[in-house]
Amino acid sequence: MLHIELVEKCKANDRQAQMKLYRQYCDGMFCVAMRFLKNADDAEDVLQDSFIKAFQRIEQFKGDVTFGAWLKRIVVNGSIDFLKSKHQRTVELNESYLQVAAEDDWSVEEGISIEQVKEAIEELPQKYRYVVQLFLVEGYDHAEIAGILGITETASRTRLLRGKAQLKEKLKDLAYGT
Repeated sequence: MLHIELVEKCKANDRQAQMKLYRQYCDGMFCVAMRFLKNADDAEDVLQDSFIKAFQRIEQFKGDVTFGAWLKRIVVNGSIDFLKSKHQRTVELNESYLQVAAEDDWSVEEGISIEQVKEAIEELPQKYRYVVQLFLVEGYDHAEIAGILGITETASRTRLLRGKAQLKEKLKDLAYGT
């Protein structure tokens, strides 16, 4: 059965169609939540909440993107909201001094593993980690990141640039053992 047919049946509150969509996407969306939350129980909670929201708001799905992309956005937002709720105190960034620089070089030293890159991303300050993860791992552009995080596109670009610089330093230290 095509996804569009399944979505249409879900809009008609067909429980079997909802279960089929859930089974098709639950593993992939769990992985998305895990990349943010690093805890299976928290990821499972966010996943369940995300599917509930998706089915409650299925009328808002217009088909201009795939159902998976629409659902992934809900999971990413849910994961970030969950993390924000755990960190009650956040520091606001004054964006008036931000400058944008474009640099697309994401190369790392030879001998650095994917695991080491992931660990280094986890060590970044939260404001940089979210942008780096959304851009590099999840594949969002700056407009989408700005919308998800509630920041300007300029802030997204700047945070990505600074996060990437810190990430490269961490990886350079790993490569040269300093």
